[in-house]
Amino acid sequence: MENIPILIHDYPVLKRIERHRRKMLCVMLAASVSAHLFCGNARAQQSEPAKPVVVQPGAPGMPSRTLPSSTKATLPPLSKADVEFMQGMIMHHSQAVDMTALIASHTDNKDVRLLGARISHSQSDEIKFMQRWLAARGEPISLAMPGMPDMDMSGHAMGLMPGMLTPEQMEALRKAKGAEFDHLFLTGMIQHHGGALTMVRGLFDTAGAGQDAELFNFATDVDSGQRAEIRIMQTMLEKKLPEEKR
Repeated sequence: MENIPILIHDYPVLKRIERHRRKMLCVMLAASVSAHLFCGNARAQQSEPAKPVVVQPGAPGMPSRTLPSSTKATLPPLSKADVEFMQGMIMHHSQAVDMTALIASHTDNKDVRLLGARISHSQSDEIKFMQRWLAARGEPISLAMPGMPDMDMSGHAMGLMPGMLTPEQMEALRKAKGAEFDHLFLTGMIQHHGGALTMVRGLFDTAGAGQDAELFNFATDVDSGQRAEIRIMQTMLEKKLPEEKR
């Protein structure tokens, strides 16, 4: 009986403890339910990928338009000059790669070797790009040039492509060694690059040509890149002249 007064005295405290315990259980339960709902929503969002939003930019001063997600892109219209430029540049680049292929067996000049490797890699990659560009548009890779029987060492038709070396120039390059080869290679490649610049200028001078974004970017890259390489080769030639006079 001695414990009864103590139990009665502590009853309000126990009541408050019980209410606090129940309150904490409710908080924990609510948090658990919220977490479950959040995770469920997150899984639902992950399992249902968002549909793409296609936006068509408006003309200057006009708002953009949201198009249906099923909208498909179409290639811009081509001009005949676009296709002929790419076909002709493939032929043009191919001869440059042929020229660089002679370097390993014809000269030990480190500068010429480094330059040749740079030209070979960049123009080989550009040939692949041009081939893909033409194929994506259902156009033939080769440029039809009737009445042009001359061929270079890779079987490419010669003629009409500005700056390309003649069969006689290519033969002289193949026969040269050492310093003579270096001189013929550098002067020949400067001529070759100059022809590429002429082709780019002809493309942009043609009404309606060069409007395709990929073609425009490629042509401007060719122009800037080959101008830079021409300056490098001119410097190499100027450096060699004083050495040869010693």
